[in-house]
Amino acid sequence: MRRGRSELSGARPSLGPMTAILHTEPAPRAAEESAPAENAAEATAPRRPSLSPSRAADFKTCPLLYRFRTIDRLPERKSLAAVRGTLVHSVLEKLYDLPAAGRTVAAAQELIEPAWAELRDEPGIAELFEVAQDDGAETDPNAPESVEAWLASAGKLVEKYFALEDPTRIEPDGREQLVEVTLPDGLLLRGFVDRVDVAPTGAIRVVDYKTGSMPREAFEAKALFQMKFYALVLWRTRGVVAAQLKLIYLGDGDTLTYAPDEAELVRFERTLQAIWAAIERAVATGDFRPNKTRLCGWCDHQAVCPAFGGTPPPFPAEAAAAAGWQTLLPVVERD
Repeated sequence: MRRGRSELSGARPSLGPMTAILHTEPAPRAAEESAPAENAAEATAPRRPSLSPSRAADFKTCPLLYRFRTIDRLPERKSLAAVRGTLVHSVLEKLYDLPAAGRTVAAAQELIEPAWAELRDEPGIAELFEVAQDDGAETDPNAPESVEAWLASAGKLVEKYFALEDPTRIEPDGREQLVEVTLPDGLLLRGFVDRVDVAPTGAIRVVDYKTGSMPREAFEAKALFQMKFYALVLWRTRGVVAAQLKLIYLGDGDTLTYAPDEAELVRFERTLQAIWAAIERAVATGDFRPNKTRLCGWCDHQAVCPAFGGTPPPFPAEAAAAAGWQTLLPVVERD
């Protein structure tokens, strides 16, 4: 594992120049950090239960949160930080549509406005810029100061990217690429990868952009969970263990890189299978228990969470069956 400010200031990465060689499947980017691209994956998912990095992390954090997001599909509020992450991801994806020589800071900044124009009309986004009058602030959702300042903050993140990588020297194999595989036990793994680079030697680099700051070393394993998930799927589908997993933290201009090995991916696969077995048991019994942690402060579902005195809605058996869980649903005796 390596933590470093900028690869441009040191030796050139050992992966060499990356070239595009395989067909990719582009997809819309979901909100950053919370969940990332996997929400987009689920929007187009087959009606069959599957596991994504975000949903696996949800279940590990709080089984009830997994139920609310995956089975009940309860609505959640958007946040300015999450939407900014979506915007920045969109800009960095479109940056690589340009010829290599044209991938400049100025060109990237020019991509922000059209990307925002595509995003601004989505449900729940306009409301983020509304402030109640009794707060003593601007109530116009199009208030230029607030929106412009927010767009400027996104522009700073985009500019910071150029201090961490030189996009003129990279030709991605895939951007916002769907990766999926069905394991021998039937577990379907799927998700969207920000970027996959492939060297002429066949070496693979998996890249993920984060608009926040690098976590402390004690939390690195949690940060790498998502990347190991992608590495496992790519190994199972391409037969190649990724040479490098790279997290780019635009918030503080830092990077985290890691090189997994085959034995580690085998162990990680067992971990995912264990998580899935626990999910199946929870579906079969209807028992999704809350897990109260500091993260609860950011949860939208406290009103229906027993840990906060709430009552969850009845288990949505019909929705679960429609999602492919019918063979595991609890049997309800009727008079």
